Amino acid sequence: MTKVTDHGGGVRSLDVPIPDNPLGHTLVYVVDTDRGAVLIDTGWDDPTSWDTLAEGLTACGTSVAEVHGVVITHHHPDHHGLSGKVREASGAWLAMHAADASIVRRTRENRPERWFAYMTAKLTAAGAPEEHVAPLRGARSSTFPGFSPALPDREIVPGELLELPGRRLRAIWTPGHTPGHVCLHLEEAHPAQLPGNGRLFSGDHLLPEITPHIGLYEDPDDATVTDPLGDYLDSLERVGRLAPAEVLPAHQHAFADAPSRVGELLTHHEDRLTGLLTLLSAPLTPWQLAERMEWNRPWEQIPYGSRNIAVSEAEAHVRRLVKLGRAEAVTGSDPVTYVAV
Repeated sequence: MTKVTDHGGGVRSLDVPIPDNPLGHTLVYVVDTDRGAVLIDTGWDDPTSWDTLAEGLTACGTSVAEVHGVVITHHHPDHHGLSGKVREASGAWLAMHAADASIVRRTRENRPERWFAYMTAKLTAAGAPEEHVAPLRGARSSTFPGFSPALPDREIVPGELLELPGRRLRAIWTPGHTPGHVCLHLEEAHPAQLPGNGRLFSGDHLLPEITPHIGLYEDPDDATVTDPLGDYLDSLERVGRLAPAEVLPAHQHAFADAPSRVGELLTHHEDRLTGLLTLLSAPLTPWQLAERMEWNRPWEQIPYGSRNIAVSEAEAHVRRLVKLGRAEAVTGSDPVTYVAV
């Protein structure tokens, strides 16, 4: 049976499983409106996940066919994966921030081979060894199966109320984990009268015990150097100032005292940046830096795909140090190396 948690005030969450993932499940929120249920995220596109979502909606007194709309916090497949099937079954609208919608559009429009070529170039530039890059050279879609995420039909505009009849749900743009990640502020009194400013659906931006990955999602046709960690830290501070009575995240469990959790995450990233400066006492590529950083397991035990994520995280932190004037690229290095200044 699907685990359903009643958060009060017409808000419930469903534990929708993520196959073969230590996170276990995504918390899909069901928000009652005057026009029917609106989902915040949908879960991974998998038959078991779909059955779990459908059973959970039945337990909430509704069904997939009656879903009025879907609000996507960000484009990752454990959040957006089932959105297309929900829309097919119900005719529901799908809403997403324009920055993540652009990523979905690129995923749908470009052949997988272009992505493989781009990743090959990125990893090579980051100093990845040939044995890591080799599987991507000349790869075809059959080698690394992909997916075709649903294209949203509505845009989430930061600062504006979403069209949820009878509810006040305001979008807050919180880039960092992805460029178009949004949190959703339910501007209504907490049903248990907890002190604070409403409730916050935080997606992956603010989690009770996990530090979200800071991702690089760049357009191969755009040479702009982004600063996703800087974006994330700025977004964290804004959410902290909001001081919601309760945070309803996409993983783990609901929690209070958002400002304290924000403070912990700000301290974590400052400590990590300080530690990287020590590592960068000698020039290192992003790959070499990732090998030396602390992760939840030794580097030798990190799977292939997760190593790509780790290198992306390392590069995001280096970019932040460069922007702060605390590190710089070594002139003429190829692949590029960075050193503390």
